[in-house]
Parts: sequence; C-alpha cells; structure tokens
Amino acid sequence: MNCIAAVDKNWNIGKNGKLLVSIPGDMQYFQQMTMGKVVIMGRKTLESFPKKKPLRGRINVVITKNDSYEAEGAVVVHSVEEAVKFAEQYDPRDVFVIGGGQIYRDMLPYIDTAYITKIDYAYDADTAFPNLDTDAEWELARTSEEQTYFDLVYEFDVYRKKTEA
Repeated sequence: MNCIAAVDKNWNIGKNGKLLVSIPGDMQYFQQMTMGKVVIMGRKTLESFPKKKPLRGRINVVITKNDSYEAEGAVVVHSVEEAVKFAEQYDPRDVFVIGGGQIYRDMLPYIDTAYITKIDYAYDADTAFPNLDTDAEWELARTSEEQTYFDLVYEFDVYRKKTEA
C-alpha cells in the first residue's frame, strides 16, 4: 500500500483543514499517481474537497467513526482495519492513503511506499505527517531534481519501508 502527501520542511501538511500551499506541479503529480486507483482518506479530507465530493476517476474510501455518515460516490468504512480489509481486493500498488494527519499515522503500519512532495519552506501549520527521515523503518529510495513554483523549491521523494534482512 502507498501514501502520497506534500510536506514542508518540518513535515507539516495542513492548517485549518486545508493544504499549506497549492502547487500546480504537485497537483498534477497527485492526479497522475492516483487516477484510476483506490484512495483512502478521513472524513475531514473528503469534506475539504470542492463541494465535499469524492475525487473523480478513483475509488474513494472514507474512514469515519460516524456510523450514519454517507458520502455519495464513496465507500464509507468505520475503522482503519475495515479500510485495509476493503483495500485487500486490489493490488496494493493501486491503493493510496491521501490523508489527513491522523489517517496517515493510523495507516502507516500498512504502507510500504510513501510518495512525498517535499517543499523547502516552513509553514505555520497544525497538522503533520510522520517524519520518515527520523523513522528507522523507512529509507529514502529516490528523489527528483529540484522543481520550482515561483519562489518555492520542491522535490518528489519516494520512501520505502525497509525490509528485514
């Protein structure tokens, strides 16, 4: 299973339920990586989308503790375990966890590849992604050339969970 996120220098991902910054190149990367795939998210992430609608062209799975929650066009589950069980019917390479912060933390044990857009800037934020650079279970497998968007510098990194020798 994969995850995909854009993080700042401090591994922050959001503030007040919104992304820290919208970079067109990162948005294209996200769409390219997830189109036609399964995306797993929390309720707050779904509700941050335009019109609170699921992402088109993908199987949207929403995790919420609210038993009566409904999201048209999405599969609603009520636990991380239920989301993982649902995802088992798909190739794990076709499943992406897309947020938010708590969902990333709860799903990390099930994830083996993380696609991280690293933005070389520190934002004021209230939501973070687990710092994979300081986690002994993870290693940086690949990094892209530096990209720029106006004065922002960013890169696309791929982290892989280390396999036991």
